[in-house]
Amino acid sequence: MRRSADPGSKPARGWASRFRRDEKGATAVEFAIVAAPFFFMLFALIELALVFWVSTILEDAVRASARRIRTGQVQTSGDASLAAFRNDVCNRMVFLQTHCQSNLSLDVRTYPQWSTANPPDPVQANGDFNPGNLTFVPGGPEDIVMVRAYYRWKLFTPFLSQALSKLKNNEAVVTATSAFRNEPYQ
Repeated sequence: MRRSADPGSKPARGWASRFRRDEKGATAVEFAIVAAPFFFMLFALIELALVFWVSTILEDAVRASARRIRTGQVQTSGDASLAAFRNDVCNRMVFLQTHCQSNLSLDVRTYPQWSTANPPDPVQANGDFNPGNLTFVPGGPEDIVMVRAYYRWKLFTPFLSQALSKLKNNEAVVTATSAFRNEPYQ
């Protein structure tokens, strides 16, 4: 028997009603609808956790290295340079050492009073990072010192980079600061 192409014919109506009743593959369709937002949220959560992890590692490294300035070990070591201090901070950032030298910027300044501590921000409004205003002055005994570290971290999750990114190329700037008065070392 030959089937008619007429949509009003019985075989065509039967196919449409069978299609409406058939629930095979409904779970796969539902998962396909929910999968994209689920995986986006999962990857964004993992990346946000990595940013907090980098922040914690950086804060610990800056705290420990700044203590060497506070106690006068850096100033009296014979190599009180930015390169030596950067190596000290990077050596404390165990899991991030491979890119530490290229991604870490440091600013060490002394101030005559706590109220005058107002360092410039190297992150510009247009999304550029300008390390030109950063300096390395660890000070002497009983000086007020502020140590700031900036670590550029590449972001991969699209919308998370819009929320955290401060630089043009989808990089977040993770910062750590330590402010103190140097001890009266000799």
